[in-house]
Amino acid sequence: MKIKLLLLLVTLSFLACKKKIDEPTPASSEQMYYPPNNAIDWETKSVASLGWKQTAIDDLKKFLVEKNSKSFMILVNGRIVLEEYFNGHSQSTSWQWNSAGKTLVATTTGLAQQEGLLNINTAANQYLGTGWTSEPLTKENLISVRHLLTMTSGLDESSDLVIKSKLTYVADAGTRWAYANVFQKLMDVVSSASKQTFESYFDNKLKNKIGMDGFWDDGIIFKIYNSNTRSMARFGLFALNNGKWNKEQIISESFFSESIKTSQNINPSYGYLWWLNGKSSYMIPGSQNVFQGNLIPSAPSDMYAAMGASDQRIYVIPSKNMVIVRMGNASDPANPSFAVSGFDESLWQKINAVIN
Repeated sequence: MKIKLLLLLVTLSFLACKKKIDEPTPASSEQMYYPPNNAIDWETKSVASLGWKQTAIDDLKKFLVEKNSKSFMILVNGRIVLEEYFNGHSQSTSWQWNSAGKTLVATTTGLAQQEGLLNINTAANQYLGTGWTSEPLTKENLISVRHLLTMTSGLDESSDLVIKSKLTYVADAGTRWAYANVFQKLMDVVSSASKQTFESYFDNKLKNKIGMDGFWDDGIIFKIYNSNTRSMARFGLFALNNGKWNKEQIISESFFSESIKTSQNINPSYGYLWWLNGKSSYMIPGSQNVFQGNLIPSAPSDMYAAMGASDQRIYVIPSKNMVIVRMGNASDPANPSFAVSGFDESLWQKINAVIN
């Protein structure tokens, strides 16, 4: 009798342990992982361990191929769950971030402020020199560095060129939100304040610290960052952790927190060059219309994103400890977007079929 009882207890104990092993591990209970700098190896996590739907992954991949994607990654707690390459792209291939790289500029500007080199509430012409616009000086004086970070300079956005003759007055700084390339003047602000090239400052203070590869390319209109997909994911992981990498708080958590909150009262869905989901309304590039509801209805409400032309994306979702990266050509070549597009909603429907 005692032997039978002992065998029963051992069996029950084994089944309980097996159940615990087979059960998905909640993302919130797992320690955050940071890949070593310049390392090829990167820890992975299986789809099964998260309880995701393996059967929906093929449909997601098919959609990504149909929409001209080059690469796609999902990280959970820093570990790679999905890493896919399409159309001849590979792990080592560089691709342009387009305006998703604005978030790199915003972060670098914050680093310069952290070091006491500049103050984002100071007039931009304190760093750029007076007369950097074609506005009357009284109007130019109103434009702070912060206005460049929030797309509220009040300058005419109709031209892609950021040259003095095109930087003309439309409204007082802070009174109008308009998506424009004038943000790139932040690179000149940082360069002036740090007394070195923007690229050098960026490399030393951010890129090298989190192990990114990549380079700034002089594009037709403005400098564009290029990197491999894993480097884009590294920056997403840095953002997920509020500017922290491993044990180092590279940029102050307070500045990063400001970056991913509504930065002005005109477009609630915009921070410091980051796009924000879950707000009551949003505006889009090239329009002064205000649209009601979330930027991407199917995406988690706490998501914030780096978004660039031709659907370059870094989605950061704190509630899921998740980072998602997409690189590639425009999902709809006939109607390429500057940033926000209908592609995001369609993609998130496919992602939700996998993760929910």
